[in-house]
Amino acid sequence: MSKERTGPRVPRQSEGVRAFKRGLDVLREVNRSGGIRAGDVARALDLPRPTVYRLLETLEELGYIARSASDDRFRVTRRALSLGDGYDPGVVICQAAAPYLAELSKTLVWPVDLSTYENAAMVVQETTHARSPLSIDRSMIGKRLPMLRTSAGRAYLAACPDHERELILNHLRRIDEADDRPFLETGRLERMIAETQSRGYAIRSEGEYNAKTASIAVPIVRGGAVFGCISIIWIRSALAIEDAIAQFAGPMRDTSEAIPVNP
Repeated sequence: MSKERTGPRVPRQSEGVRAFKRGLDVLREVNRSGGIRAGDVARALDLPRPTVYRLLETLEELGYIARSASDDRFRVTRRALSLGDGYDPGVVICQAAAPYLAELSKTLVWPVDLSTYENAAMVVQETTHARSPLSIDRSMIGKRLPMLRTSAGRAYLAACPDHERELILNHLRRIDEADDRPFLETGRLERMIAETQSRGYAIRSEGEYNAKTASIAVPIVRGGAVFGCISIIWIRSALAIEDAIAQFAGPMRDTSEAIPVNP
């Protein structure tokens, strides 16, 4: 006599389905993080590192993620983002700029950031802080930088179209942060914009954002639109602003112009 089954048969999940699910989990984690290293993916998903490395390599080969040349983080690409409602221009400029930032950092040694505008702030999308021996802040990805008190924000404001600048400044006035008020004074603001436009780069040298550091930023401009800004940060006591300008401004402008961006 055959033995009766006591319940419905549960089909075994095939290895192919399990691998596919893990691949989607990895892609979702990369997308959620905005930029993540392989080891962090493994810890977040509680998966063996070799498995995660294989899945990341496969997703990279398929064009859904890309590894940053500057900090080994993986980010989703335009191809992955096209599966949703659109794509994030910050991700696109990141992919285009990362190898150029890595080369620039080798030459200039001090850490270099790439930031894009987002809701009244500049957001760091790419950085060489993790690789620079002179960095004092390793956790920069995703950091929001104030528009009026950083060189990146000033460079963006000076380079963007007049109507966009006015929208941003009106937004900042509505937010009304106490630290921003002195920099929103009409005369001071107009001088900062005019001087930055004349130089082609912005400076922060008086401890207005971080008392220990200074910075220079140049915009990435194509077809009248600002795609982002490249900044270099150094310790104020180690280098005078005049020496920094002489060493950094030219190579940064060259890098900004070389990054392949389609307007």
